[in-house]
Amino acid sequence: MVSLSALAVAIAPTSAAAPDQGLCRRAPALPPLGPETAPRPQDRHRAVPVGMPAPPPPMAPPSPASPIEMPEASGEIVLTGSRAEASDAKTAVPTPTPVVVAPPVAAVSPEARGPGGFRQAPPAGLLTAGDHDDLLNPMLYARYAARAARQLGQSVTGLPSVDTRRTLSIAVQDSGGRARPFVPVTITCADGNSLTLQTLADGRVVLFPSLDRLGDKVTVAAGGIRKTVLIDAENGGQEQAIVIPGGAAPVRKFDLVIALDTTGSMGDEIEFLKSELQSILGDIRRAYPQLDIRVGLVAYRDEGDDYVTRTDRLTGNFATIQKRLNGTDGDGGGDMPEAMDQALIRAVGLDWRPDAVKSLLLVADAPPHDELQGRAFAAAEAARAKRIQIVPVAASDTDDRAEYFMRAVAAATQSRYIFLTDDSGIGNAHAEPNVDCYVVTKLAGSIRRVLAGQIAGTRVEPLPDEVIRVSGTYDKGRCVLPPDFSIQ
Repeated sequence: MVSLSALAVAIAPTSAAAPDQGLCRRAPALPPLGPETAPRPQDRHRAVPVGMPAPPPPMAPPSPASPIEMPEASGEIVLTGSRAEASDAKTAVPTPTPVVVAPPVAAVSPEARGPGGFRQAPPAGLLTAGDHDDLLNPMLYARYAARAARQLGQSVTGLPSVDTRRTLSIAVQDSGGRARPFVPVTITCADGNSLTLQTLADGRVVLFPSLDRLGDKVTVAAGGIRKTVLIDAENGGQEQAIVIPGGAAPVRKFDLVIALDTTGSMGDEIEFLKSELQSILGDIRRAYPQLDIRVGLVAYRDEGDDYVTRTDRLTGNFATIQKRLNGTDGDGGGDMPEAMDQALIRAVGLDWRPDAVKSLLLVADAPPHDELQGRAFAAAEAARAKRIQIVPVAASDTDDRAEYFMRAVAAATQSRYIFLTDDSGIGNAHAEPNVDCYVVTKLAGSIRRVLAGQIAGTRVEPLPDEVIRVSGTYDKGRCVLPPDFSIQ
């Protein structure tokens, strides 16, 4: 059997990387794209498979969504939370927190449906989802990635590799132990090369010795403080704390970009998200009223469709983005891979504010084209260099290639992977994720908690009455490893 170490070398992201830089590998430059072209009439023969009914009439505008209750924050957001250590849970099963399982989600009445989905946009709060943090479950992710790479590595060029077995987490704090966001952390390797990343709202930068080519020893510098760290050759998560005198600055800005696959298979999800997004942003605004929020949208399809990408720049006028989203439907596509690489490049290249929490919500059911996986991952690495956290939302019929890519970019950017489930009993069937444990809640709640955690710098767990179902042995984001766990 191929060892994981050999496999990690075999699938190193050569096509996604810049030319060999030695140690302290920096992210490649964002791949260039030409200007967007104006949408043109869609070739319906390509968009609609033979035997399928014609698309339904345009949807009616969504009705106002009922907000989801969320505890409000008072005054400034001072970051006191920190990310849990990136190590797997102990094999001993902890005493779980009692969980009250909510009743099943009520299905939508047949009158609301049409041949291709919904006749009118449904209210917010119907779709269900789970989420998974692979950095909290590094050995489980390593096993998943090894198995997936053996299946996909022969056909996918530039398959990304994020080795979570070894990580170096730099935790930057103030003199009171509070997380310091947006602090530049410079890593200098033995050959003199260096790379710089900024801490997220949780005050952390997570480095991957294999992906970042750290070598055996590095110097870590932040806020005028320097420390030497020996890189452990064994599996496990290392942590280095740096204390910078003074107080932590509050987070005051939040930039959110939605990269949305708008091909034909995404019709149901698009209609749901027209209502869900309004609910999610409403919750965040109520919880953090002093937060300056901007939203952008990158709709994308594929080459040969009426458009490949259609970008709306970041704006504080949410009504503009909502109007554009309301006018978006699912069409085109034709094959499973789509132009995700171009969507990521457009999204990462937008005018993100340097002093904002930056979240990129990637809503899709298809991967990039096999030969463009390297370019798509290069865009994700550019996002990481700009401190953008990519939050994938896996929609209906997500295949193995899409899940692998989405989870890799989520792990690389210190984010979480969200996936829709069938618990609502509505919409198209959703693929079962290759994760060992998760909690099912409403989709709006799952996205809201992930984004709120990125803003506040601490993991947000669902309330007991939000939980619909628990899969596996779940303990605050960690899956409890069985005693006979093996990475093979």
